Amino acid sequence: MSPVRPQIRIRRPGRLLAEAAALVIALVVAFPLYWMVLSAFKPAGEIQSKEARPWTLSPSLDSFRRVFQQEEFGGYFVNSLIVACTVVVASALIAFLAATAVTRFRFTFRTTLLIMFLVAQMVPIEALTIPLFFLMRDLGQLNTLGSLILPHIAFSLPFAIWMLRGFVKAVPEALEEAAYIDGASRARFLWQILFPLVLPGLVATSVFSFISTWNDFLFAKSFIISDTSQSTLPMALLVFFKPDENDWGGIMAGSTVMTVPVLVFFVLVQRRLVSGLGGAVKD
Repeated sequence: MSPVRPQIRIRRPGRLLAEAAALVIALVVAFPLYWMVLSAFKPAGEIQSKEARPWTLSPSLDSFRRVFQQEEFGGYFVNSLIVACTVVVASALIAFLAATAVTRFRFTFRTTLLIMFLVAQMVPIEALTIPLFFLMRDLGQLNTLGSLILPHIAFSLPFAIWMLRGFVKAVPEALEEAAYIDGASRARFLWQILFPLVLPGLVATSVFSFISTWNDFLFAKSFIISDTSQSTLPMALLVFFKPDENDWGGIMAGSTVMTVPVLVFFVLVQRRLVSGLGGAVKD
């Protein structure tokens, strides 16, 4: 018997080029994040130095101390968490029910409704800020967390419904008929069979909803006018913007602290996020 020779995998030049291009793109995308974290740990003298260096030999936690020493920083963090979690849960449940309705049922103006979802995604948020301000004023929601929750749910729903529509459509109707034959009610099929199958898509849409809500500054600045106790975490960065000289260390440290919950949320759902995005592309 001849000895078994180990197989040597030879990568094609095209694949090597693609991997190198992907690595370069990843470095370009990650560099601003690296510079933000680096600036948060740099002493004040190095941050304002004319010679920008991509490293520091004397890291400091002074910028983080200034951030956490703010009296209302903890309240801002809790408010951001409440708003983001409420938007994620509410938009996911509403989008799931709406996607099921527009996929499984035939009704008048169904196509028109789907087109309206697309049109809603095309309208810039900045163009609707002033009308939303008057709407929140008439509803008595100014200076409350409701003025942040309601608009973000509205802006999250069109994308979530369109994405979940593909997942619901991928579930065969024969499965639903078999469940009814076995005695399952519509509600039981909806929550015990269809919901777990659509869960990867819900996770994918929830990530986008969480990021956009957590990082929101426009609505927080426009709708929270006088009651600072209702402000969210992005508003805490305004303390470090001063007329004479900005505290860039505090700004970078606050931005780093804001990024941590997003990374934690992403790590917790990354497996389902990849499968959810893959299902959306496949559809």
